[in-house]
Amino acid sequence: MRSWRWFLSRVMRLFLRWFRLCPRRGRRKRPSRLRDLWNYWRVLLKSLYYNVLTNSDTALDCVFEPIYWLVDNMTRWFGVVFVSLVIVLTSSVVIIVYLCVLPIIFSTYPVHWILWHLCYGHWNLLMLVYHYYKATTTYPGFPPQEKTDIPTVTLCKKCIVPKPARTHHCSICSRCILKMDHHCPWLNNCVGHFNHRYFFSFCLFMTMACIYCSISAKDMFLDAYNAIEVSLHDESFVLLKSSYQTPPPAFTRQERMVHKSLVYLWVLTSSVAVALGGLTLWHAMLISRGETSVERHINRKERKRLRLKGKVFRNPYHRGKINNWKIFFGVEKQSDWLTRVLLPSGHLPHGDGLTWDCPSHRNNTMAI
Repeated sequence: MRSWRWFLSRVMRLFLRWFRLCPRRGRRKRPSRLRDLWNYWRVLLKSLYYNVLTNSDTALDCVFEPIYWLVDNMTRWFGVVFVSLVIVLTSSVVIIVYLCVLPIIFSTYPVHWILWHLCYGHWNLLMLVYHYYKATTTYPGFPPQEKTDIPTVTLCKKCIVPKPARTHHCSICSRCILKMDHHCPWLNNCVGHFNHRYFFSFCLFMTMACIYCSISAKDMFLDAYNAIEVSLHDESFVLLKSSYQTPPPAFTRQERMVHKSLVYLWVLTSSVAVALGGLTLWHAMLISRGETSVERHINRKERKRLRLKGKVFRNPYHRGKINNWKIFFGVEKQSDWLTRVLLPSGHLPHGDGLTWDCPSHRNNTMAI
C-alpha cells in the first residue's frame, strides 16, 4: 500500500504540470511550431559563422569582406597598369639622362668623373632592369596540390590542401605561395620563395639609382629651376609692357625643354628614393631577422602571447644576421658576393621552400 507521501508528490507533479501548460494572463503564448522554427533558424544561422575562435577581428573581417574582394580584384586587374607605369617612368628617366645629363657631364666634368658616371650608371641600370624582369617573370613557388609525404603544418581554408611551413594563401593570385612575403602590384606577381631575392635586389638597385641621379643632377636641377623662374619673371614683365617693347626670349624652346626635364628628373628620383628607400630598409630589417612581412605580424602576436605566460619567443628561422643574408642571397663562398650579389645571377635560392631546417632548441616555436 502506497504511503501518503507518494500521493502528495503525485498531486504536486500534476499541479506543476497544469500550471506550466496554462497561459499566463495578459500574454499570448507563442505557438510551439513558430518557436521551434525560430530556434531552428537561429541555430542554423549561428552554425554558418560562429565557432570557438569567433571574436571581434573575425566579425570585422566578415563585415569588410566585400571591400577585400573589391581591392583584390582591382589589384589583379591594375597590376598590368602598375607594371607599365614602372616601365614608362624608368624609361623617361633613362632618356633624360642620355639626352640632357650626359652631354653636360661630357662638356664640364674631368675624364675620371666621366668614366665613373659611365661605369656606375650603366652597371646600376643593368642590375635594375635584370632584377625587375626576373621578379616579374619568376614564379614565387607553389605547394603541391596532390597528397605527398612533405610535412605540413596546417590546412588552407581556401585551397583545401595541406600547407607547408611558411606557406600562406594569396587572395589575389587565389593560390598558396611558398614563403610568401606579400603580393606586389608593381610586379603584378607574388613575392615568394623563388623571387624574393629578385624583388629585394630590384628595390635596392632602384633606390641606389634614384639616389645617384638625385645627387648627380642636384646642381643641374638648381640651375634649371632658377632659369625657369627667370623665364616666368620675364614673361610676366613682358605682359605689363607694350608690344613694341617686347625683348627677345632669354632661352630657346629646346633649352626650356631641357630645364623642365631636369626638374622632372630630380623631383621624380628624389621622391622615389625616399619612398622606396624606406621600403627597402624595412625589408632589410626583416631579412636580418629571418622573417617575411607575413611572419612579422604572426611573430609579433606570438611574442605578446608568450610574454603573458612568462616565456620568450624565438624565431625558428633566425640563424644570425650574417647567416640570414648569406642564405637569402645564396652565398656559399666569398666569391659569391661578387658573382651572385653584385652581378646578375639566376641561381636558385637555398632549399626548396617546402621543408626548413630549424635548430633543435627552436622546434617548439614554429612560426607558420
